[in-house]
Amino acid sequence: MRAATFLAAARKLPLAPLERIIGAGGVVVVAPHPDDESLGCGGLVALARAQGRPVRIVVVTDGCGSHPNSRSHPPARLRALREAETLEAAAALGLSRAAVAFLRLPDTKAPRRGAAAEQAARRIQACARRIGATALLVTWGFDPHCDHQAAFAIAAAAAKRLRGVALLAYPIWGFSLADDAAVGAAPRGFRLDVTASFWRKRRAIAAHRSQTTAMVDNDPPVVILPPDTLARFHKPFETFFTVAA
Repeated sequence: MRAATFLAAARKLPLAPLERIIGAGGVVVVAPHPDDESLGCGGLVALARAQGRPVRIVVVTDGCGSHPNSRSHPPARLRALREAETLEAAAALGLSRAAVAFLRLPDTKAPRRGAAAEQAARRIQACARRIGATALLVTWGFDPHCDHQAAFAIAAAAAKRLRGVALLAYPIWGFSLADDAAVGAAPRGFRLDVTASFWRKRRAIAAHRSQTTAMVDNDPPVVILPPDTLARFHKPFETFFTVAA
């Protein structure tokens, strides 16, 4: 199926309650970069926490690729900043510091296979088992970013070893695919109404100031998430694709 047709169908996926989407237990959110958790499923996380469900966020890369030519924020400082922003975002969604893990794989170079990918998959697997997760969320495998695709591969490897845990994919950059890009079969899944937690999601996204403002000097200057891009995520619903086992 081509992207234009797939994404048109995705916008019409049925709305479903949280329980129908993630089951009765906890949820692990796998984010390729610091901020994907807030953009793609911040509303779901906040709703799950409001119900008292255990939620964990696993950030795969160190986030240092967002401003590769920054003099004000060399890699170590940028990593620290982006991790601090993620913890602030997580707090806005109802999570403690202990609920967030940073794997610190290299931004733009996250592996899809090999020893590092296997270790990451095992950490996600262990996290899911500790909290009795019934859902594992990760970025869509057709998102046009190498780290998003790698995160999907890592999460899929973890999901294969977990019984009773659904693998769900949330799109971030997928809605910017070329119309004729091939994306596989027709979408299956659900949309979640996040109206009740939308204010928390907006606070979480805003916490990622390095991505939404020009606070980090870079040559050339760059704002990763300008207002027109953020508008895609400032909607009262989130989309989740069901991934076949």
